[in-house]
Amino acid sequence: MLKVRTSLLIGALMLAPSFVLAQTPKPTPTAKPAAATHSWTGTVKSVDATSLTITRPSGSVKEMTFVLNDSTKKQGAIATGASVEVRYKTEGKQNIATAVTVQTKKK
Repeated sequence: MLKVRTSLLIGALMLAPSFVLAQTPKPTPTAKPAAATHSWTGTVKSVDATSLTITRPSGSVKEMTFVLNDSTKKQGAIATGASVEVRYKTEGKQNIATAVTVQTKKK
């Protein structure tokens, strides 16, 4: 009888860690981080309903083109020759404009 009780006790102790590990919650997957936003200023070279190209005289990159969509926030009259600041995010190889602000000329 003592051997049976000892065997059952040893068996229970061997199974206990597996019950604890089986009940450990798995970590929840983390959300994908939001795309970083960038900023670029320059002069409008061309603009239409779906794209905006701006240039600037200095720097290693002289010209950039941005995708405009329904969620792009626009402030001011965006026209060729206007000085603008563009906030954008990069998705794949496209620069998606999130906000375009026409800069007023300082007097």
